[in-house]
Amino acid sequence: MGSVTSTAPGPLPDPHALRPRLPSPVQEIEDAPFARRGVRLLLKRDDLIHPDLPGNKWRKLAPNLRAAAAAGDRALLTFGGAYSNHLRATAAAGRLLGFTTIGVVRGDELADAPLNPSLARCAADGMRLYFLDRARYRRTGDPDVLATLRDRFGDFRLIPEGGSNSLAAQGCTELGRELRGVADTVAVACGTGGTLAGLAAGLGPGQRALGLPVLKGGRPHFLQETVEELQRAAFGGPRGDWRLDDRFHCGGYARRTPELDAFADTFEDRHGLPVERVYVAKLLYGLTTLAEEGAFAPGSTVAAVITGTP
Repeated sequence: MGSVTSTAPGPLPDPHALRPRLPSPVQEIEDAPFARRGVRLLLKRDDLIHPDLPGNKWRKLAPNLRAAAAAGDRALLTFGGAYSNHLRATAAAGRLLGFTTIGVVRGDELADAPLNPSLARCAADGMRLYFLDRARYRRTGDPDVLATLRDRFGDFRLIPEGGSNSLAAQGCTELGRELRGVADTVAVACGTGGTLAGLAAGLGPGQRALGLPVLKGGRPHFLQETVEELQRAAFGGPRGDWRLDDRFHCGGYARRTPELDAFADTFEDRHGLPVERVYVAKLLYGLTTLAEEGAFAPGSTVAAVITGTP
């Protein structure tokens, strides 16, 4: 493979030229497990921000795309697993805004396999897919691995896995601001922690952000430390009241259980709302369990951030 180049002249357009729907709407639903406890449930419909870059992907990518455009960068390289929503959103952004995109995919065993629907969508949007063995993928922050990628692809702007960096955390503060005074607890499913870091920073006094990881924990407290580091990088130190509850990953990223599928099917039937399975189903399943445990005070309001579409 040769280096990635672009001949498009002039500055790239600002992401807001894509006309995002902001602020995203808030929808109240009557759900029995919450109502029995006297708790209101709101859905923050970030899935409706943009048809190609829904939810937290818009909020995390937009500031990175603006920075890339301002610097004159033409190629974006980022990382993700075989079912990464972040890869899909980056590929769509490249198609819509004129960036070249490169997706480094975890698992070189996938290189000769048929593309799953997620990666096929990335390829259709023009993303070049590069499959990296899992050992080197775990070292993608190392200078030697990055140097190898630059030798292969030429110059690019690096966006980390999941899009989570200080710019992404800053972009997600607006999510918190949109929910100030709206709910006592605002919950979001977590992959790499960037959305939670910014959400907590944007909420007002007396509000708490709750993160429900969708990945099975690696070393203890890894995501806790990651969110803390993102807040230091983005804001200079801790911001907001937040915590994690890691009981609802259902075995790991993109893993599902019969109980999770049954819950999601029933929720869809009750409310006519398609439930994305990797993040949103685990979020709603976890919140329902917490409500049944009495974790939310009677008379309080919980908002669930709906971050993506099926």
